[in-house]
Amino acid sequence: MGDILITDDERDIRELVGDILRDEGFSVRLAANSEECMAAIEQEPPALMILDIWLKDSKMDGIDILKSVKRDKPEIPIVIISGHGNIEIAVAAIKQGAYDFIEKPFNIDQLLVVIRRAMETSRLRRENTELRRKDVTSAEMIGSSAAFKALKSQLDKVTKSNGRVMLTGPAGSGKEMAARYIHASSNRADAPFVSVNSASIEPERMEEVLFGRESNERGVEPGLLEEAHGGMIYFDEIADMPLGTQSKILRVLVDQQFQRVGGGDKVRVDIRVVSSSNRDLPGEIAAGKFREELFHRLNVVPIRVPGLDERREDIPELAKHFIAAFNESQGLPLRRLSEDAVAMLQTMHLPGNVRQLKNVIERVLILGDSSGDIGAKELEGAEPGEAEEGRVVLSGALATLPLREARELFEREYLLTQINRFGGNISRTATFVGMERSALHRKLKSLGVVTSSKAGTRVAHLEDNPEAAD
Repeated sequence: MGDILITDDERDIRELVGDILRDEGFSVRLAANSEECMAAIEQEPPALMILDIWLKDSKMDGIDILKSVKRDKPEIPIVIISGHGNIEIAVAAIKQGAYDFIEKPFNIDQLLVVIRRAMETSRLRRENTELRRKDVTSAEMIGSSAAFKALKSQLDKVTKSNGRVMLTGPAGSGKEMAARYIHASSNRADAPFVSVNSASIEPERMEEVLFGRESNERGVEPGLLEEAHGGMIYFDEIADMPLGTQSKILRVLVDQQFQRVGGGDKVRVDIRVVSSSNRDLPGEIAAGKFREELFHRLNVVPIRVPGLDERREDIPELAKHFIAAFNESQGLPLRRLSEDAVAMLQTMHLPGNVRQLKNVIERVLILGDSSGDIGAKELEGAEPGEAEEGRVVLSGALATLPLREARELFEREYLLTQINRFGGNISRTATFVGMERSALHRKLKSLGVVTSSKAGTRVAHLEDNPEAAD
């Protein structure tokens, strides 16, 4: 449950309160001055603090301790007590982040009500933190393709440092999962991981959400930067952050401190920053939509996350992972993928990348049979242009071509798809399509299809001038 730290310069008061709380089943520690109080917090942060404002023979008074604790350990609720209380002191304490204020001599029943509420608040905060940590530690990277291994190798190199990382890649490719992997493998893994979706926050609320706010009516409301203290903050789609907020984030990166909206005191934070974008940030800078200095601050270690078209070999493994995950989290059927379903997934057009693949699997598990293997027919609705059984839907362009040109175009696209499906492996492609390896090489040459290295894997594409194929 955690203990309660009572700090009061009057021995009778702190021991009386301590005895009462022990009788109520709480674990208690006592401190007579600011030095003992700060040492106790350093040794083991309490679940709750009861703090006197006036501390004789101490270097810090209660308000100073309150500011320090709320700066470094904002999750600890603090109940302020004072025999010299007035409304100004109460407002000052609440404004600095105190949970509540009780004036001496206090009513024991009133004190117990406040303490039980505060301990419940502390318990909920701890549980929320634990849930976040579990979420982070379950950030599992799935794949075995060359492109995936190259990505993971880069991520492993940055996990133990505090260097800022900029993740780029197409939408849905798994940039947030990569950020979570960095955090879960770092020495900050036990601290919070806070994700900021820059595109989903209204521009006029961005600063309040990030920096928090202070007001006499509502006291201190910490922002996401404070929540990330000691851990990592992930700016998802950083290009969507308003220019004015970009300037203030730049100051945070330089000074490691900021002011809450409506506040006057500086709040210090220790955070690691990882950002992502699927846009061309140099192009955004040239267009005046992104601050160049902020880009250079964030882009210390650039890492590109490949899209699914560069790691189609990983699709079966990813699909199986999603099936198991949906079974565990939602109780959806634990079904196997048939060979034809695997082939269809690997050749499917998935512009939404890993996110779209996950959605396809969820849809099939919800709408499909509760038993038996998943067949290719169940996946037909995942792409536009469903066909009747035994038929292929022709695109408008293909349907207008003469037979010879249409056949050639189909063979070219079919072989491009199969080669990329098998990560550029000609032998595996030849086995699947039912051709001799040498015959496949000749066919690819006649169609103007070549393979080259890209992002740690082999991919197929058309020659710049495949007139020989015509």
